[in-house]
Amino acid sequence: MTPGTNPERARFAAARRWVVKIGSALLTNDGRGVDRQAIEGWVRQMAGLHRRSIEIVLVSSGAVAEGMTRLGWTRRPHEVHKLQAAAAVGQMGLVQVYEQAFQGYGTHTAQILLTREDLASRERYLNARTTLCTLLRLGVVPIVNENDTVATDEIRLGDNDTLAGLVCNLVEAELLVILTDQEGFFSADPRLDSGAELITLAEAGDVALEGLAGGSGAFGRGGMQTKLAAAKLAARSGTATIIASGRTPDVLGRVAGGDSIGTLFKPPQPPLAARKQWLAGQLRPRGILTLDAGAVEVLRRSGRSLLAVGVSAVAGTFRRGEVVSCVGPDGREVARGLVNYDAAETDRIKGQPSDRIEGILGYVDEPELIHRDNLVLV
Repeated sequence: MTPGTNPERARFAAARRWVVKIGSALLTNDGRGVDRQAIEGWVRQMAGLHRRSIEIVLVSSGAVAEGMTRLGWTRRPHEVHKLQAAAAVGQMGLVQVYEQAFQGYGTHTAQILLTREDLASRERYLNARTTLCTLLRLGVVPIVNENDTVATDEIRLGDNDTLAGLVCNLVEAELLVILTDQEGFFSADPRLDSGAELITLAEAGDVALEGLAGGSGAFGRGGMQTKLAAAKLAARSGTATIIASGRTPDVLGRVAGGDSIGTLFKPPQPPLAARKQWLAGQLRPRGILTLDAGAVEVLRRSGRSLLAVGVSAVAGTFRRGEVVSCVGPDGREVARGLVNYDAAETDRIKGQPSDRIEGILGYVDEPELIHRDNLVLV
């Protein structure tokens, strides 16, 4: 190991499948247009990892910011159609720069554009997974971005940090590296507090960290809050996350060498089964079931199915087989899963024991409201 390494870092640095996410501020030099020199530097590092048989999926922001620069806009628009136009213009330049840079190392790239709907549909989720894994086997570097040219408020993922976390689930990555304009995750915003300290090691999903995260910059949608959420999403497939500065020389090589650089978020538990990863990654469930305290306790401690008797309230319009969120009496999400009855039926049987379902509805499809195989704690 090189100086500055430790066994914890070295273990994760041995990962053979990485997702690397680069943010808009870095890619566009804080909104001044695509930074070709910086991109060529990161590509050189990724090509070096590729030569060491490390598979890489690149999640790249920057299309909207580059489009804004090309169109002469200084402020990010709020109108969806203008964001879509900026993304369409900017994506051309962004992909061209990546393609040329990777070709210099004899590496092929592929463009993958995703929306929320692609990941909400189980069939499309599996199709995206198959495509990405096939590209990796072929030695291609997939370059993934949110499809801003068709995204609307209803289907927008919201930021590429979230997308990167979901891509980790898709390809079962071992390591997520989020390159940002900060050295890592700090105890306070280092731009405002000179006493802020870098947190070098944390557990993904630690709620104590959420109050320390700041906002986002002018050219991106995500701040440290979204990076924490991405680390939590990635951890569901057993993926470790490192947040580090993309401006640090040879940052990816140093991560691969096990250096103590940036902030490492360890996954707190073994990876979920693939189906439950998909369930956990659903960003907009179709409805909400409010559970009583007893049902919350049963789900958390015994991993059993959710029965109608434990439900006190039903919200939203959903059909049998759609994803719903389960919250406790305090409104905090506990779990989510595929519901066996539609919203109207669920409302009629809530609070009732399973042996009364047939008498209330005139039929019974399943004795459980959500079977444990289709339920995941969050």
